Amino acid sequence: MSFWIDKRVLITGGAGFLGSFVIERLKNRGCKNIFIPRSKDYDLVSIEGVKGVYEDAKPQIVIHLAAKVGGIGANRKNPGKFFYDNLMMGVQMMEIGRQHGIDKFIAIGTICAYPKFASVPFKEEDLWNGYPEETNAPYGLAKKMLLVQSQAYRQQYGFNSICLFPVNLYGPNDNFDPESSHVIPALIKKCVDAIKSRKKEIIVWGTGRPTREFLYVEDAAQGILLAAEKYNKSDPVNIGAGFEISIKDLVDLIVNLSGFKGEIVWDASKPDGQPRRMLDTSRAKKEFGFTANTDFEEGLKRTIEWYKKESDKSGL
Repeated sequence: MSFWIDKRVLITGGAGFLGSFVIERLKNRGCKNIFIPRSKDYDLVSIEGVKGVYEDAKPQIVIHLAAKVGGIGANRKNPGKFFYDNLMMGVQMMEIGRQHGIDKFIAIGTICAYPKFASVPFKEEDLWNGYPEETNAPYGLAKKMLLVQSQAYRQQYGFNSICLFPVNLYGPNDNFDPESSHVIPALIKKCVDAIKSRKKEIIVWGTGRPTREFLYVEDAAQGILLAAEKYNKSDPVNIGAGFEISIKDLVDLIVNLSGFKGEIVWDASKPDGQPRRMLDTSRAKKEFGFTANTDFEEGLKRTIEWYKKESDKSGL
């Protein structure tokens, strides 16, 4: 707990989904000096915006959560933007942090950086054994450059940066925009909205055969802060729950928990994405004692209930 008490912490993306949970846990740990840049005030894709946020925040620790992200549809629609914006934010945030002599930089990568046909479970040493799945390769490779930069900067400058690779997150306050959401919020929205509008069917992308792993957002926040407190190497570390579930089983589970009674229509003309995803999470446990604690079904129930309340409030 004492680690954070006198630290000045800059959290990019602090106003976002994951960021809100990281900030809550930071405050619970006694951190009183947290700087949360807003995109309207600081354009972190531009060098001027990055320099400005460092000048104003004067941080000792930077947790770089900011990212342009989305599901398969958003990645297919914006490959250039997702590549450029994520690359420039990460590269410049780390470089200007180095110039300012900060104590530590925590970079957040993505499971999308792994090769399309990586052996399951994905081990950190497999990161370079092939090209990522095509629909999210630009995003995944842009985020993977944080690992290259982190290792290069530690080697040349002794810069203390770490790189964490989380699986897909889910939980209350997730992005439920159908244009850019990931699979869990997209499915929850479809089911809950269909119940309200009395639709008899929902359409789901793909075949249902691929597998995925999901991490509850509060567990992810805990993993990030444990790594910030205890881990000081540039070797990449997976942050996950250590299980996989097929998209078909996921759909069945969300349909059941949400109470939707209609038909599921699979649109096999839409891409499945990566065939399988599941992380080996043993390094995180060994290096800084992280294991995910939230039962998947319980996490889904909380997320569904949150969305139901929010949609009732907004009159959707």
